[in-house]
Amino acid sequence: MKTEVTCVVCPMGCRMVIDKIDDVYKVSGNTCKRGEKYGIEEITSPKRVITSTVKLEGSYLNLLPVKTNGSVPKGMMFDVMEALDSITVISPVNVGDIIIKDVLGTGVDIVSSKTIA
Repeated sequence: MKTEVTCVVCPMGCRMVIDKIDDVYKVSGNTCKRGEKYGIEEITSPKRVITSTVKLEGSYLNLLPVKTNGSVPKGMMFDVMEALDSITVISPVNVGDIIIKDVLGTGVDIVSSKTIA
């Protein structure tokens, strides 16, 4: 099984080919070890960082930018977005404040990306 992947770990955007031979993955086209790790993970268990907004009250803004503080399984992205849809935050809030702890049991938190006084 051969799969082509573009690495997103750094700005170089290496075009890699991942071969699976007898349950062993061989990555070619990467220029660093991080790319190799990314390529294998992208094939076996893809994950994504999510950036979005949640409703905000008590501020001149109506929405607060938030993000995950780690990667969540790609298959759970829409579930996480649905959980964010039901959240309303009341200001003040600081960058890094946890908005949802351990979202959907992933071990990843949703945190504020902006300070709102």
